[in-house]
Amino acid sequence: MQISATMVKELRERTGAGMMECKKALTESGGDMDAAIEQMRKSGQAKADKKAGRIAAEGTIAIASNEKQAAIIEVNCETDFVAKDDQFQNFSKQIADMVLDGDMCSVEELNNSTMPSGQTVEQTRLELVTKIGENIKVRRFDRLNTSDSISSYAHGKRIGVLVGHTGSDEVGRDIAMHIAAVNPICVSEQEVPADVLDKEREIAKAQADESGKPAEIVEKMVQGKVNKFLKENTLLGQAFVKDDSLNVEKYLKGANASVNEFIRYEVGEGLEKRSENFADEVQKQIDDMKD
Repeated sequence: MQISATMVKELRERTGAGMMECKKALTESGGDMDAAIEQMRKSGQAKADKKAGRIAAEGTIAIASNEKQAAIIEVNCETDFVAKDDQFQNFSKQIADMVLDGDMCSVEELNNSTMPSGQTVEQTRLELVTKIGENIKVRRFDRLNTSDSISSYAHGKRIGVLVGHTGSDEVGRDIAMHIAAVNPICVSEQEVPADVLDKEREIAKAQADESGKPAEIVEKMVQGKVNKFLKENTLLGQAFVKDDSLNVEKYLKGANASVNEFIRYEVGEGLEKRSENFADEVQKQIDDMKD
C-alpha cells in the first residue's frame, strides 16, 4: 500500500513521533493507522511521545567554550527534580559540546545530528523520555564567536551568560554575573529595538497625558520616562551590581575594557509554567497506567 504524506502527518499528530518512525510504522502495518499506533506503543515510541504535549518549562542551561568560541543551550523538562538528574544533565552537556564543535543552524538540524553513541540527538532524547518519564525538549541554542575574549557565567543550572569583551577575564566574569542578575535587553541605547522604544514611549505618553499638564511639559515627562527606561534596561546604562555608585559604562572605562555582545539564557523564558497540583499529577499518572 502506498503510504501518503497525509497518513504520515496524521500519525505524527496522534503520536508525536518523528516522520521516519511514523512512515516505517505505517509501512509495516500496511497503512493501518491503529495497528501502527499499537506497534509504536509496544516499542515505546508512542508511549514516550504521548508526553510531548506536556508543558516542559523546567530544565537546564548548559555552556561549552574554548578560547574564541562558546555555545549555550537550553534543554527543558517538566520538573525541577528531573532537571537535576545526572542522565538529563549529561545529555544536555553532550549537546552543548556538539553545538560548540558543529555547524548546525537550527534545533531540527541538531536533533538529526549524531552523538558520540552513534544515535541521533532525537533518538537519545526519546530513550531518555522513556527512562525518566517526563517530556524533554531541546528548545534553543546559540553561539558566540569573537576575535577578543569570551567569558561565561552560570547561575546554578537555570541562568547562563556568554560575554564577548576586551579586557581581563575578571572583568568579563564581573560583567557576565551582572547580566545574569540584572538582565539587560542589549549593550547600548543604540541597540534597543525600535518597536520596544516606541511601545515604551506610547506607555509613557498615556501616563503623562493623564496629568493634564501642557503639551510641552508632557513631552518632557515622556522623554524623562524613556531616558529612565534606557538607563535601566541597557547594559552600559545600568548601575553596576558590585558597585552601584557607578554604571557599567564607567566601570568598563575604568578597567580599560569594553563589551561587544552578550547572550543570556534563563530556563523557561516565555514558556507557560505548570499549574497542576500534586493530586492532579498523581491522578494523571494513574490514568496513564490504565492506557
